[in-house]
Amino acid sequence: MRYFFLFISLFSSLYSLDKSYEEGKKIYERTCASCHGINGIPNPEIKFIVSPRNLSKSILTEEQNYHIIKDGSHFWGSSADIMPAFKTLYNDYQMRSIAFYIKEAFNPNVDTKVKELYAISDSIPKEKQEKMLTHGKKIYMRNCSWCHGATGEGDGEATRHPELSIFPYNLKKALLTNEQMFLYAKYGGQFWGTHKDDMPSWSRKYDDYTLKSVIRYIDETFKQ
Repeated sequence: MRYFFLFISLFSSLYSLDKSYEEGKKIYERTCASCHGINGIPNPEIKFIVSPRNLSKSILTEEQNYHIIKDGSHFWGSSADIMPAFKTLYNDYQMRSIAFYIKEAFNPNVDTKVKELYAISDSIPKEKQEKMLTHGKKIYMRNCSWCHGATGEGDGEATRHPELSIFPYNLKKALLTNEQMFLYAKYGGQFWGTHKDDMPSWSRKYDDYTLKSVIRYIDETFKQ
């Protein structure tokens, strides 16, 4: 009898996931595919100031996608508001179904990929850890503040030059974990699905210790 109930429970869970997938797929194809593409890869002919993210490469988790779908990217630090909030159009179940579909259909291994890439990054020796905050601040002010601003609010000098067409994130609102932020800085935005290289791969200039120091400075100084 116990195995019967376990089977029923498992069947019910699988049915629920399948139902959520189909609901998310239906809404995605109706609402999201026009920008992000039917396969999660945006149509290159779409001409936005900031092109839609390639969802097959995105670093975002299912939960992070849900929050961006719900509140819009501007709420979570994007300088551009091309990705709107859908909380007035869809209910919570529908928005979570979209996020579930996006992960399962386009980027099912993103969590594993993030863990593996972070695992092979250099670990920080104990004797260097106490210097990370000072070192990170120096590098941030030298390189990152040009776009993200001295206080991390995405209002750096670069944003005052419209011809550059740069839209840095407000780091005080960003959803990314420290591990994700490090990998984003290390490999660059295009590696993770952005259409431009405004956020370059800083691994060409800085080692893992330096990049992790910058992320620690951001986390301890700007994160809310």
